[in-house]
Amino acid sequence: MHSIILKHVGKVYHLDSVEVPALVDINLEILPRRFTVISGPSGSGKTTLLNLMGCIDRPDQGEVIVDNQPVHLLSDDALSDFRARHLGFIFQNFNLLPVLSAYENVEYPLLLTGVPAKQRRERVLGLLDAVGLADKGNNRPGQLSGGQRQRVAIARALAPAPMLVLADEPTANLDSHTGAAIIALMRKMQHDHDVSFVFSSHDPQVHAEADDAVFLRDGRITSIQRRDEPGTEKR
Repeated sequence: MHSIILKHVGKVYHLDSVEVPALVDINLEILPRRFTVISGPSGSGKTTLLNLMGCIDRPDQGEVIVDNQPVHLLSDDALSDFRARHLGFIFQNFNLLPVLSAYENVEYPLLLTGVPAKQRRERVLGLLDAVGLADKGNNRPGQLSGGQRQRVAIARALAPAPMLVLADEPTANLDSHTGAAIIALMRKMQHDHDVSFVFSSHDPQVHAEADDAVFLRDGRITSIQRRDEPGTEKR
């Protein structure tokens, strides 16, 4: 069983008349219910890979299969619906809606998928309590610390009960103490909600907690390390 399978995936960007390969022949399996970190220097393809896994972008070549669904074959509308119902996202800049309260930010993805009001309320209050913000539901993002905003973002990502949460440098804008607390919280949420987490990150604290690590350079996978498997798979 896999959360994500990528088969011979390629992605090319066009800058004027120049083709820039972002990903080249990516073959990767993301295992379920694990912490997976994607690392590499700037321009190595980390964000592009995360965007393909998150159904935000499409490959130019190959297959992307998420939760047994070949998402590269879906129409734009079907892809948006799949993304809203099955995936959660956490960003380094939090990406909370500043005019909404913490409660409303967490509730927002449930509104998009038509969850009834009673279920929304139970889900939102439960998640705010789980991330330690039961008393901050009425606060807007500008009234919260960076760590608190990231906790709201984690609750929002988990609101639709996704099978996978993708996190783009989730600790980059946090101090080391707060970053460690956020990593511990995400690990707890992974266990409590039976969900997979995939990160792009340079943070040594994230690497220390990772079950699996994927290393990229120049759009290619150079190695994969799995914590419970000896050695390193070379690509």
